[in-house]
Amino acid sequence: MVTIRTERLTIYPLSDEEMEAMIQEEPNAMLRQAFSEMLAGCRSDPEHRIWHAIWVLALNDSGKIVGSLAFKGIDGSGMVEIGYGMNPGNEGKGLMTEAVSAVVRWASRQPEVRSIEAETAPDNIASQRVLEKAGFVPKGFFGSEGPRYIWKDSCSC
Repeated sequence: MVTIRTERLTIYPLSDEEMEAMIQEEPNAMLRQAFSEMLAGCRSDPEHRIWHAIWVLALNDSGKIVGSLAFKGIDGSGMVEIGYGMNPGNEGKGLMTEAVSAVVRWASRQPEVRSIEAETAPDNIASQRVLEKAGFVPKGFFGSEGPRYIWKDSCSC
């Protein structure tokens, strides 16, 4: 199992069983659906499971889960898209920037990955700041969710 450690966080992908439990406990229907699709991806593409799994962010000092992130699969060109969210009460501490920075560095070293992208809602300025601080640059167009970003070390920007 992959485990990424930063100054304040331990970041790791959940097992199928842990993902099932997370789905059962998730009150938000949209997130439940997204998590269910990720679990289905893990099961249907075990060779690329890591690119479908939910990863959690746990504080090193307490083990408390403060957020999660995921890649949205890997496409035929080697592009992975990252998505993330903080649990309420943990925003504004730089934890997600720390996590995204560490995870994209790890992902960039995987031989099958050619580029790392992200998309965020147009009004989600905090998420856009996380991406920019983590080394992403605007790609110059909108995707289905909003502005599209690419990790600067994976493009010829």
